[in-house]
Amino acid sequence: MAREQRLEAAPRSTRGQVRLAGGAFSMGDAFGEGYAADGEVPVHQVELAPFHIDATAVTNAQFATFVKATGHVTDAERFETSAVFHSVVAADPHDTYGPVPGTPWWITVRGATWRSPEGPLSDISARQNHPVVHVSWQDAAAYSAWAGKRLPTEAEWEYAARGGLEDRRFPWGDELAPRGRWRCNIWQGRFPDHNTAEDGFLTTAPVKAYSPNGHGLWNTSGNVWEWCTDWFAANYYASSPAANPAGPADGEARVMRGGSYLCHDSYCHRYRVAARSSNTPDSSAANLGFRCANDQGPS
Repeated sequence: MAREQRLEAAPRSTRGQVRLAGGAFSMGDAFGEGYAADGEVPVHQVELAPFHIDATAVTNAQFATFVKATGHVTDAERFETSAVFHSVVAADPHDTYGPVPGTPWWITVRGATWRSPEGPLSDISARQNHPVVHVSWQDAAAYSAWAGKRLPTEAEWEYAARGGLEDRRFPWGDELAPRGRWRCNIWQGRFPDHNTAEDGFLTTAPVKAYSPNGHGLWNTSGNVWEWCTDWFAANYYASSPAANPAGPADGEARVMRGGSYLCHDSYCHRYRVAARSSNTPDSSAANLGFRCANDQGPS
């Protein structure tokens, strides 16, 4: 059963956030490249009020401060297991279960948490500036409230991720690796058994790796999936309001955006800015994190 978060919201804070003016933009997949079940179409005009959003995903160091202050126990810790990619598992055999049905590259690992991303034999001592992972939507919402922030709506996330570019695949344009240079942390090589790591990263990258987009946001393609506040529905775009859409009134899964270091065009072409996916609010994995947002607030 899903638990309720009972942390009292902190005073509003825009620390580490970029203010975006809002306005109209075209939301959705203009190239017809999305998966039908994800509901990336129709492309539709959306008008957003001004808002703030974190320049980066929340880091391990930031999440550790939250846990120290509140004693928060993540869903992965409560359930005692979380999903880790098969080639990087760092756990004794008796702590591994799997593979996960339908996705054999995922292994369920006992003791895989935000503190131990690959399993009990790993740690984050050298990854303080990497995005926190193994956080559920519920964990992300709890952190956001504690920090005086909130999770972004899906529309806010896409507007921010585009960096001011209209009808483009990526935050920097349409070409994945312009002039042969990687611009995001995704899988290179043959998925799921050979990652060349040409971009320098086998799993997560620091939150300020690569270059920021036109709005000053880092890593809105690849690295880690990011939770949004919205419930997910594949048919939502056909009836969503034009002004400040906030998703369906209810549902079973929450929206995730941005793709991750495991995305590859052979099976998960979801590192495009229009791409969307979803997961249940208590789910966690080694490639799932978040960033926070905020209303405009007083001037």
